[in-house]
Amino acid sequence: MKKIGGFVYPWGNGHFTRMMHLDKTIQDEMKDDVEMHYTSSGEIYQKLLQKFPQNKDRIHDIEMPTPIDGKKGPSITLSSLNFLLPISGRPPLLSVVTNYLRKEGKLYNNQKFDLVINDGDVGSNAIAQRRNIKCIFITNQFRPKLWASRFYLYPGVIYVSKNIEKATKIVVADSPPPYTICEYNLNFPDRLKEKVVYVGHFSNGGIVHSKPKSDTEKLIENVDSFGYWMITGNKSTKKITLENYKTAFHRPDMTGERRIISHASADSSLDKVLGKDGKTYSISEAVEKKIDWIQIDIGFLSEQEKDTVLNLCKYAVINGSHTAMGEILGGKAKPIIGIPVYDEHTNQIKWAQDKNLGILATTVKQTVKAVSLIHEDYNKYQENLSEFSRNYNTGGTKSTVKIISEMLGN
Repeated sequence: MKKIGGFVYPWGNGHFTRMMHLDKTIQDEMKDDVEMHYTSSGEIYQKLLQKFPQNKDRIHDIEMPTPIDGKKGPSITLSSLNFLLPISGRPPLLSVVTNYLRKEGKLYNNQKFDLVINDGDVGSNAIAQRRNIKCIFITNQFRPKLWASRFYLYPGVIYVSKNIEKATKIVVADSPPPYTICEYNLNFPDRLKEKVVYVGHFSNGGIVHSKPKSDTEKLIENVDSFGYWMITGNKSTKKITLENYKTAFHRPDMTGERRIISHASADSSLDKVLGKDGKTYSISEAVEKKIDWIQIDIGFLSEQEKDTVLNLCKYAVINGSHTAMGEILGGKAKPIIGIPVYDEHTNQIKWAQDKNLGILATTVKQTVKAVSLIHEDYNKYQENLSEFSRNYNTGGTKSTVKIISEMLGN
């Protein structure tokens, strides 16, 4: 039996989600041939323990270097100071990096991996190369374009790209050109082209609606149109996003715009319905009284509820994360309004805007205008989304498992 090490970067949920989709396909197609180990830290480490309660001895906790949260995404100032100084209860980043590489190296020595799969953890690429162990790096960016205000991040981009290059195979979790959402985040030099494979999105497949309709689903199934407004990110980013949404909703052009707001927080106290009569109701009460609603707030949508919302909404407002854009543009063929947090998001939303699949908005005024433009030009967006959706490749996990099998075989 071959032993595979999966190294999951703990900043955000995207790396974890992608790796768990891949794990499912590995278990479906290679279960009897491989033993999977996973390494991460913080919240992602805890999620791995919950995901694999019977294999806790194969889940490894190694603190990886991550930025410090700011008001909107990472705080560049605090993260920079943290390089040499302890900040916000964190030890200096330099010592974290040193310990992380030493511990990962020790894990390699103890486990004798036959292959490693790294999603976001570039240091593991370098360790694998030094030990002559085959390595797959999963990504949706390589030397992404940085905007004027982000020039100071350039040294970090160079460091990351040099370590990505050390992988045996670079797997891009996106459709091949010209349907690559992360195209503007990829700047591969010619010398790497043979290493790079566009495998498709790491989709979880279609959602089976096996449960009775929830009250939330009942509320939205017979309305004319509504927007799906997502709130994601760290605590401070969520707070600012919600404030901006509230400001937008009070603009004259938006007073009649029906919307459902997902807070991505397992807090049922957030669940409420605002009726067109100006009164607030619980979701069950709104269903019972058949309230004509203008806004639904929901703490956390189940997979079935989220699928229903995406099927029925007219457009989605998102931050521009790669996974969400794939699900919405490709899986559901719905236009997006993208309000970016990172340069990575900006590049992906600009790509969608250039393809007439959505609109980039960086201010409240632009967000309100974007809603109006989508309503006015909806047929144009539908035509472009129809073509994109037909070419949306969801076979990323199966293609990657094929690569894994070939690399282990060789």
